[in-house]
Amino acid sequence: MKKTVLLVTMAMCSPFGSAVAGEFDDITLDAKLIGGQQYEALYARIAEWEADSGATVNVISKKNHFELDKEFKSDIAAGSLGWCVGSNHSSFASQYPSLYTDLTPFLSADFIAEYVESNIAASTIDEKLVMLPRAQFDVSALYYQKDLYANEENKTKFKEKYGYELMPPDTWEQVSDQAIFFADPPNFYGTQFAGKDEAIVGRFYELVISEGGQLFNKDWSPAFNSEEGIRALDWFVKMYESGAVPKGTTSYLWDELGAGFASGTVALNLDWPGWAGFFNDPESSKVAGNVGVVVQPQGSAGIRTGWSGHHGFSVTESCENKEAAASLVAYLTNEESQMLESSAGPLPTRKAVWAHVVEQASSDDYRAEVLTAFQSAAEHAFPAPKTPYWIEATNVIYPELQAAILGDKSSAEALETASEAVDEIMQENGVY
Repeated sequence: MKKTVLLVTMAMCSPFGSAVAGEFDDITLDAKLIGGQQYEALYARIAEWEADSGATVNVISKKNHFELDKEFKSDIAAGSLGWCVGSNHSSFASQYPSLYTDLTPFLSADFIAEYVESNIAASTIDEKLVMLPRAQFDVSALYYQKDLYANEENKTKFKEKYGYELMPPDTWEQVSDQAIFFADPPNFYGTQFAGKDEAIVGRFYELVISEGGQLFNKDWSPAFNSEEGIRALDWFVKMYESGAVPKGTTSYLWDELGAGFASGTVALNLDWPGWAGFFNDPESSKVAGNVGVVVQPQGSAGIRTGWSGHHGFSVTESCENKEAAASLVAYLTNEESQMLESSAGPLPTRKAVWAHVVEQASSDDYRAEVLTAFQSAAEHAFPAPKTPYWIEATNVIYPELQAAILGDKSSAEALETASEAVDEIMQENGVY
């Protein structure tokens, strides 16, 4: 068992990246964590840390990040910050400048250096290391059902209709063609997308980039009410109007998408690396053994989509037992924890674990395909806009995207309304 080095209050704690036996006896840490089946294997390690340390972890909330975000903001407004450990994400972290403590007083420089530098940089806000990254670096690649592309009848009919060979798509135009070709609603769909909250705005954002546009100008004024923005939104509208996606897609988030592709009723699925193991597990997925993965498609500007970020854990500034909380956070992101998480597909954020994953992939064809696709995907990655008003902006953008998708507004009308709302947010907060 390989472990790591953790310092607590600048004094040497266990040399193994976890607490000395009984070090935190009688301490209880309240935690608010992201929920979902793909996270449960890691959370099983909490009991191991409790056994080592003598402390108790009380998980008082387990929700998706969008619901956690609302809860955190409610806690801040009400001053109800008695909990200690929280799930965090690079897309959300900039909103909480005073919620989380700087972790560097509790960690050795050597321990921090074991993480990938870019992930540590993205976890550092106003020179404070506000979270430790998990093995959950997220950039999306395209999963697909292999047998659809091996079927000779499909190949013939597709070429007759579209004039090119049927193969996994490399452009978003090809995704459109193939999604419509494969769709047979309500029994089978060509593709799917998350349809609400930050999830759909993130997808819209990366499509705008792939079309050659921007979501914001350099002064943080909205830039998406543009020809590129309209083309990006029109893609979602076309998929919905054509029946290529399920009618309920505007209420979907990541768990619904994962379940949808695993059900065998979706041909193409742009999704995160954390689902790779789930999709290829015959106990959880009807497409196990039939999953292919390729780099994410490119838009008309020759730019691939690549909205990215990473998950992590943070310790609140108000926590009365920061040393114990930092110990738990370090344990859940140490080398052993990241090996556990990355074995199911997620991309690690520790250098040694990357080496381990590459070595493992050499004897596993599917894992090698996944790793190749997501390594290529990572080359095109770009973060969520680094403004504290990112989530607030997405909250006014996504209802307008939905309005266009559902046919209540044109894409141009929806983007004009959304742009005005974002402009108002930025001006009210003195951004410009």
